[in-house]
Amino acid sequence: MDNFIVSARKYRPSTFNSVVGQSALTITLKNAIKSNHLAHAYLFCGPRGVGKTTCARIFAKTINCQSLTTEFEACNKCESCVSFNEQRSYNIHELDAASNNGVDDIRSLIDQVRIPPQIGKYSVYIIDEVHMLSSGAFNAFLKTLEEPPSHALFILATTEKHKIIPTILSRCQIYDFNRITVADTVAHLQYVAKNEGVVVDVNGLNVIAQKSDGGMRDALSIFDQLVSFCGNNIDYQGVIDNLNVLDYEYYFKLVEHFLKGEVSLALLIFNEILEKGFDPHHFITGLSSHFRDVLVSKDPLTVSLLEVGASIGERYKTQAQLCAVDFIFQALSISNQCDLDYRLSKNKRLLVELAIIRLCQLTDEKKKSITVN
Repeated sequence: MDNFIVSARKYRPSTFNSVVGQSALTITLKNAIKSNHLAHAYLFCGPRGVGKTTCARIFAKTINCQSLTTEFEACNKCESCVSFNEQRSYNIHELDAASNNGVDDIRSLIDQVRIPPQIGKYSVYIIDEVHMLSSGAFNAFLKTLEEPPSHALFILATTEKHKIIPTILSRCQIYDFNRITVADTVAHLQYVAKNEGVVVDVNGLNVIAQKSDGGMRDALSIFDQLVSFCGNNIDYQGVIDNLNVLDYEYYFKLVEHFLKGEVSLALLIFNEILEKGFDPHHFITGLSSHFRDVLVSKDPLTVSLLEVGASIGERYKTQAQLCAVDFIFQALSISNQCDLDYRLSKNKRLLVELAIIRLCQLTDEKKKSITVN
């Protein structure tokens, strides 16, 4: 039986071109290599799972490559690239600052920095979770970071830039990694699914992308989880069942009941949602998001802000035509106020039910105002 390799490792990018959602940063790094304008210290910061350590490894491999391609990517054929790919390179050193955060650990690193590389031009030191270093370790590192040997290059990676002391920040070129967009995540998941022979509903992929909150590693972990749950045919229902996500269908039905003023039917749907084990707060934040998506679907200029699959996107456009702008604004205000009041409320279910009743009364209020006029 072959050992299973999780998708996040199996499909980890090995070239700048294969990095997902960080094109501005990868182009900048490639241009620095092309013009030979390499800084002695870099700081890669951003949310988890967006490619900081991956880009650091690609950068380290590329600057030591002995035969760069015409696109300034690593050749993966020279001795330096082969040794890196086989995890036996002596030019690239990684330190986990979460577990090696003391002064002695940094002093050991400083002693190592003095040794020149055997193959290639640079000894690259990648320090992950650098914000975990103690204040003493930071201070011990300052002088070496400011004036390292010509062959040494440091790449620091962190999810919490605000915890790094200003004297370290001032010595680094800072690269801020963005959360990966839903569209980029879906496109990459489609590529992985095709390679793995897995059939996935695009609406399900959008749910995975939204659940991952901009982290590709999280998205690939969820994908593996769903393959274990559904097999090689992942449908939308399987995704929402496994991830415990509220189906869009509930929100579409609720808005229909709000527009018709059907209080009883709306309350019964909310009760059904509670019986399935969903938290009322989760429901009300989802309802606010639904009204927001209806609003952006109202105008062709803002419809691009919708981050759902094509078929569900069409349903949003259809429902948006049925909802007056005033109704959407008032509904957003009611659902958002319910969200704000939720933590302070003693009777949370009643709070949400009152919000549902008020939403059902919006169309009645409009009819009354028309009658009076």
